[in-house]
Amino acid sequence: MRMITGSLIALVVASSTLSAQAVTVKEEKAGMLKLAKVTPSAATATALAKVPGGKVQSAEIEKEDGKLVYSFDIKVAGKSGIDEVLVDATSGAVVSVEHESAEDEAKEAAEDKAKADKAKAAAKVKKPGA
Repeated sequence: MRMITGSLIALVVASSTLSAQAVTVKEEKAGMLKLAKVTPSAATATALAKVPGGKVQSAEIEKEDGKLVYSFDIKVAGKSGIDEVLVDATSGAVVSVEHESAEDEAKEAAEDKAKADKAKAAAKVKKPGA
């Protein structure tokens, strides 16, 4: 009976943590969420379990090294930088956990912006005969 009670308490605590941290997952490309077998809330719970005391700053579903993954940037109060946790969107397994310093984060943001700007510029180029 104690084991069941303990499990129920853990479930209630996990549920209240999840509801307090509902996140919006951005799609790298439209339709990616439909391809996922793991729900955003389940992936969020998995990611937060890897970074105790953390709070999700951003969440995205994307292709990384050919795998469909949820990418979470998680901030822990009092700790510099963020922890990036990748969760496989098909199996729910943690792919990686990596700490990024503020400098790493800024560099990654600049690279992402440059990539987006390049894609936007390519989209504006008109094809001959169009």
